[in-house]
Amino acid sequence: MAGSPSVEARVVGRGVVARISGEMDYMTGPALWEQIDEVLAGGTAFVVLDLSDVSFCDSAGLNVLLRASRRAELSDVALVLACVPQPLLRILDMTGADQVLQVCDTVAEAEAAFGDHGNAAGSLA
Repeated sequence: MAGSPSVEARVVGRGVVARISGEMDYMTGPALWEQIDEVLAGGTAFVVLDLSDVSFCDSAGLNVLLRASRRAELSDVALVLACVPQPLLRILDMTGADQVLQVCDTVAEAEAAFGDHGNAAGSLA
């Protein structure tokens, strides 16, 4: 299906960088949530969601991000969004979600926040 989301995760030091590609909307939300939930269940210290390849995000996609934030909090995992496309940054700002979700400009900045400067240890997906 065109626009179907995919999550490609790689281990980086004590955490995971998960690159999300495709659309984040009401049609793809359930499949996207399953993939993100699997990454969050991995027992890592932090997860960076790289959103650079997200082509579209509506309120359902935003809900997936907020749900991921809550899941991470309950699991004692730090969650950071990186490379957020401008339209999604506007949505985060307009809804106040930027007050709940931590956002970094780049994946490298997010990794540095956790002291893991690209120490890739493998791939998950």
